[in-house]
Amino acid sequence: MDRRNFIGKSAVAAGAFTIIPSRVMAKDSKNSIAPSETINLGYIGVGKQSYTLLGSLNKCKETMVLAACDVDKIKLGRFKEAAEKANAGKLDGGSQTVDTYENYRELLERKDIDAVVIATPDHWHAMIAIDAAKAGKDIYCEKPMALTVAEGRAMVDATRKYERVFQTGNMQRSWRNFRHSCEMVSNGYIGEIKEINVSVGDPVMACEIPAVEVPENLNWDLWVGPSMFRNYNPELAPPPDDRGWANWRAYRNYGGGQITDWGAHMFDIAQWAMGMDQSGPVEFIAPEHGAKRGMKMVYENGVVMNHTDWGSFNAVQFLGSEGNIEVSRSFYRSDIEGLTDFELKETDTPLYKSDDHYQDWIDAIKNRTRPVSDVETGHRTASLCNIVNIGYALERTLKWKPAHERFIDDDDANSMLTRPFRGSWDYHDF
Repeated sequence: MDRRNFIGKSAVAAGAFTIIPSRVMAKDSKNSIAPSETINLGYIGVGKQSYTLLGSLNKCKETMVLAACDVDKIKLGRFKEAAEKANAGKLDGGSQTVDTYENYRELLERKDIDAVVIATPDHWHAMIAIDAAKAGKDIYCEKPMALTVAEGRAMVDATRKYERVFQTGNMQRSWRNFRHSCEMVSNGYIGEIKEINVSVGDPVMACEIPAVEVPENLNWDLWVGPSMFRNYNPELAPPPDDRGWANWRAYRNYGGGQITDWGAHMFDIAQWAMGMDQSGPVEFIAPEHGAKRGMKMVYENGVVMNHTDWGSFNAVQFLGSEGNIEVSRSFYRSDIEGLTDFELKETDTPLYKSDDHYQDWIDAIKNRTRPVSDVETGHRTASLCNIVNIGYALERTLKWKPAHERFIDDDDANSMLTRPFRGSWDYHDF
């Protein structure tokens, strides 16, 4: 689709927000939602993660799926079937067709779609999200929110300019134990924070896997999209019958390694507890040559956060002057007896409370408010992760100015805050 024509149409679409009546054939039901209150969704990227999102968002009574987009014809057909089944389960015997597209801009032209769910590989997030904002769509975007710092800031700017509701997929913020642990830290229940240890996997690496023939069901050129072109390998885009996770996450230009994949979850919790959703560390101290652990992140208040295998995997450890807290998806513990069940006092400051990350987004759409993991929050977490990767690559200490989102006196590091976009793909014109 021609970008100039798309931009022109998008500017009109973004002029006002309405929840468009759904094109459904439903029987009357006391549990049904009025068509005028239905929030119609389009899914962009329908790999493995999209089914988790479909199941979770389908539980929100207001939602209906109208369209889906993917560059793999087989995956797209399977998702269409699953989404239509999900729709039918909400329509008391009625039906709602899910239309399919290879080019996401055709989906965004639909005036009856209110919001999009972006579950593509990371290198597509900024391009799609910015176009979606221009088209007047609210956005749910998987984590890590952006592949580079510059792309993340552009996503924030577009979201604010077009007054969109943006939820990042950092869903641990909607889990009780993670929120409670952050409230215990932020309200001083383990004393003064001295250090934070975050255990996640390796930094990003170069993509040197061999090329193989592209399967007929896949538009490989469109999969690569704005990134620098390389030939196909199934490790990047697995066949439809492969039930594992695609490994594009490990490679530069497509993902950010485990630093951004799991780091977008665990560093996010540390940022939340520290009250740094609008900021971040001011110094990144790289370990010795070739190390994949040992990065130190220093905040302006002196707190040091370490990327280290401290004893539990994909977990966060808060070390305070009066006690410790350790939290992951499988445990929540403290050496202060009873702390994990402690109820906040009226004089304490609670954090944003969301018990359902997906309903929180839907409610924010209806109320035109900012959800628990708003675009700025998602950007700041992704930025931290991306800077950690820059530090490991350059293997030297980096001085960072969070307010300006620039390194101090380091042109090489600053050049890594963005990346070249291929061909006619360009997210800057919004």
